[in-house]
Formats: sequence, C-alpha cells, structure tokens
Amino acid sequence: MSESARRPNPNENYLLISAFATHPDSPLLTISRRVADAGCNLVDARLATIGRDVSVIALAMGSWDAVAKLESALARIERDEGMRLVHYRTAPKPLQSNLLPYIVEVIAADRPGIVYELADFFDRQGITIENLQCSRYRAMQTGADMFSAHITIGIPSDMHIAALRDDFLEFCDHLNLDAIMDPMKF
Repeated sequence: MSESARRPNPNENYLLISAFATHPDSPLLTISRRVADAGCNLVDARLATIGRDVSVIALAMGSWDAVAKLESALARIERDEGMRLVHYRTAPKPLQSNLLPYIVEVIAADRPGIVYELADFFDRQGITIENLQCSRYRAMQTGADMFSAHITIGIPSDMHIAALRDDFLEFCDHLNLDAIMDPMKF
C-alpha cells in the first residue's frame, strides 16, 4: 500500500481550535482543561494578547471519540461562558525535511502595507512563512510609531542562501526597513 493511500492512525485525529476572550481573562486555562478532560493531547499552542483580547490557537490530538468529546465540550464553552471559538478537524503538518529554518527580524517606521510587502517578497521566492509576530510601538527617543516583526521562514535547501539574503536586504533597503536574516539557532 502506498504512503498516501495508508489509513491514518485511529488515535491521531486532529482538532484546530481558535479561542478568544477579553483581557485579562485568558482562554488558555479553559481550553487546555477541556483538551485534557476529553482525553486529548495538546500538540501545539500559541497565546497572544492582541488589542484588548487574548487569543489561543491550539492543535489537539486524540482518538476519534476523544476528539468528538472535545468538540461537544467546546460547543458548551461557547454557549455557557461566552467565549468566542472556532474549531474544525484537520491533519498534522506534512514533514518538509528540505526546508531550512531561518529567522527574519524587521524594524521600521510604521506605515500601512509592510506585512503585505514582506509576505509578497517571500511568496515570490517560494519561501514559506512558518510563524510571524508583528507589533507597533512608540520609539522611546522620538515618539515615532514603529513597526517590528519577527518571522520564521522555511527556505528550500536547494536555494542559494547568500543570493537570497542579498536580494532580501536590497528589498528592505529600497523600502527603508532595517532587517536581518539568520539561521535559526536551536
């Protein structure tokens, strides 16, 4: 039987959950408790306070019946606790052993469109953005609105990294972005 035709492991059913609550309430405790109570495992999770809200994005894994139990518990949370939730069944991330993890950091005077310009650059190069965190803040000395981004990218191993780095830094210079691109350190 081919690798792609193989049936999934019955204990590896995945549920992607996005939960939102108003600060200081955090959905983390509620979601992680329901995941454990249902007999599922929390495989991956992210928490961020954005604006006045706290968001949790979580990937739960378990047997088919445990994931079904978790889905029911999430519906009750949304109804009884007023938390905003979105959840659906998904699959694990495919292994991509040919990607080299790199970190990109960008700082610039804030203006509309910076995230789009960065995403467009990497997309045109065939590079995946694995993680992105960006924020706006005031510069301490000048009080100017500033933009900061921390991006994890996956560079195909057959790509010429020195040429990519040169192209990226030239792109950033053209847009007046201070940036670095370095290999991820584990």
